[in-house]
Amino acid sequence: MGFFSTVLGFFGFGVGVTMGLVIGYYLFIYFQPTDVKDPVIRPLVELDTKSLESMLPEVPHWVKNPDFDRIDWLNKFVENMWPYIDKAICKTAKEIAKPIIAENTAKYKIDSVEFETLTLGSLPPTFQGMKVYTTDEQELIMEPSIKWAGNPNITVVVKAYGLKATAQVIDLQVFALPRITLKPLVPSFPCFAKIVVSLMEKPHVDFGLKLLGADLMAIPGLYVFVQEIIKTQVANMYLWPKVLEVPIMDPAKAQKPVGILHVNIVRAVKLTKKDFLGKSDPYVKLKLTEEKLPSKKTSVKRSNLNPEWNEEFKLVVKDPESQALELTVYDWEQVGKHDKIGMNVIPLKDLIPDETKSLTLDLVKTMDANDPANDKLRGQLTVDVAYKPFKEGDSDVDTSDESGIIEKAPEGTPEGGGLLVIIVHEAQDVEGKHHTNPYVRIVFRGEERKTKHIKKNRDPRWEQEFQFVCEEPPINDKMQIEVISRPPSIGIHSKENLGYVVISLADVINNKRINEKYHLIDSKNGRIQLELQWRTS
Repeated sequence: MGFFSTVLGFFGFGVGVTMGLVIGYYLFIYFQPTDVKDPVIRPLVELDTKSLESMLPEVPHWVKNPDFDRIDWLNKFVENMWPYIDKAICKTAKEIAKPIIAENTAKYKIDSVEFETLTLGSLPPTFQGMKVYTTDEQELIMEPSIKWAGNPNITVVVKAYGLKATAQVIDLQVFALPRITLKPLVPSFPCFAKIVVSLMEKPHVDFGLKLLGADLMAIPGLYVFVQEIIKTQVANMYLWPKVLEVPIMDPAKAQKPVGILHVNIVRAVKLTKKDFLGKSDPYVKLKLTEEKLPSKKTSVKRSNLNPEWNEEFKLVVKDPESQALELTVYDWEQVGKHDKIGMNVIPLKDLIPDETKSLTLDLVKTMDANDPANDKLRGQLTVDVAYKPFKEGDSDVDTSDESGIIEKAPEGTPEGGGLLVIIVHEAQDVEGKHHTNPYVRIVFRGEERKTKHIKKNRDPRWEQEFQFVCEEPPINDKMQIEVISRPPSIGIHSKENLGYVVISLADVINNKRINEKYHLIDSKNGRIQLELQWRTS
């Protein structure tokens, strides 16, 4: 009976399904609903802004926003010029990436990182509109709305530990709203010395990433994670007031210093607890935006949520209308990355010249006004600031700590080049975990120089000079200076890094001489005094 029941059940199921489909089709065809109404048709003018944007997502900015101008002519121009613009952008990208790659390959012990192919493809970006600002300064400010769905071919080859890996970027899409500033305007072609770029909002970046022939973006969950990482990292690097500077002309023709900003870091109150035991070890880093010099740093106050510093600093101002003082409070850590407590900025254009202003700033996570993390209380920072412009005839004053005459380069120096001189004066408050026998290691363009080591000294003084012959001005180069403690001849401990600093040499070439105390990175309170000179014949 079991067999016959199964067969009959199977045929019964088939007959039932067939009859159901026939009856359903009949009802669908011959029985129509009686309460059907004609659709309501509304004029577009009655819809609100959000409804229109949802219906027409590709409406360009010049339609939605009257501040943006229509620039179809620019799209046509870019389309015709794209093969040449592509090569120029790729060349600039390689030049910008070269020192960054050189710095990180040594840091992470990578043999080499090279571009196997680098082209942005045949599809140019399109401009959805452009906003232009007029100011009283020698600058031109533009905010274009850019959309780019390109077909680039970017292949990077990484060699490390005897292995070789190839990564390829494909199907790139970028939607961004950058602020592009051409400044300072000069009476020599191309009529501006540099391009300054910053982002007014987080960009949208979409791409495919092939590693060893497989598309990593196809891995579930990885796509969204990478998207957020890129948006956050790009925003941290270039979201206003942070900028990317691309030099166009000789920095000597660019804007010279116009004044000094005096800053007194007074105190902070009610700082966020970062340490495990409910305390923080705060210090403040400060720098001017659009400036390549390393940040200055206060001392570290141990286990204190209401620290008082009363420490004074002087910063060289080049453009008080566009520059801002950036203040960031960190929690110092013995091991690992220092935790960021909060930050804020003070635009110099808000300061009255020759007048001291006392400000109490609420610390925020980022300068993005729409970031919900900024609603969290992080503490307050009190500072005194005073901008003192140079008087007439003072524009050529020496802005370093001491005045001095720059010697000429000796005979035999390459024509068009020069002699880069670094004088290591002294260090202060350097301290190793197991020993403190410090010496200085200088790395520049693959060359390495070292000072003598001094035994058991937290405040060593070297007064040693080193020279590097350059075929051309090292405008885009960086120099890394490390303070290292040499272990005793008898013992089990290895050498220790007491801190380092990375110096961009553009300002040295521009000013001819810089003599400054730098706060050492990855050091509690360590500082080093360095003098750099650019000597030409």
